[in-house]
Amino acid sequence: QVQLRESGGGLVQAGGSLRLSCAASGRTFSTYSMAWFRQAPGKEREFVATISRAGIATNYADSVKGRFAISRDNAKNSAYLQMDSLKPEDTGVYYCAARAGLTRIGREEYDYWGQGTQVTVSS
Repeated sequence: QVQLRESGGGLVQAGGSLRLSCAASGRTFSTYSMAWFRQAPGKEREFVATISRAGIATNYADSVKGRFAISRDNAKNSAYLQMDSLKPEDTGVYYCAARAGLTRIGREEYDYWGQGTQVTVSS
């Protein structure tokens, strides 16, 4: 089992950057694929990015490709989401999630979730 805690959210102007962090408990972090999802008010939670257990393979939603970068540091039990060129439509609560095994993009595939961190992008 793994517990996740996000940090790094905040208010930023359009075009700005934020770096989200996800700290995981436990000593088996490297056995989990990690992902970021987000949920805007009144909308369903949507996939943002995922990274494989060793950090070699990544996948992104089309809406964030070229602007966001997911990474992880297994020695620090942490995953990250670097967000550049932010847009107002990126506003929402960002969640990190973990699943044992291979990466997936469906939120129903993930077993462990953090509480979320709010990102607000002003125009």
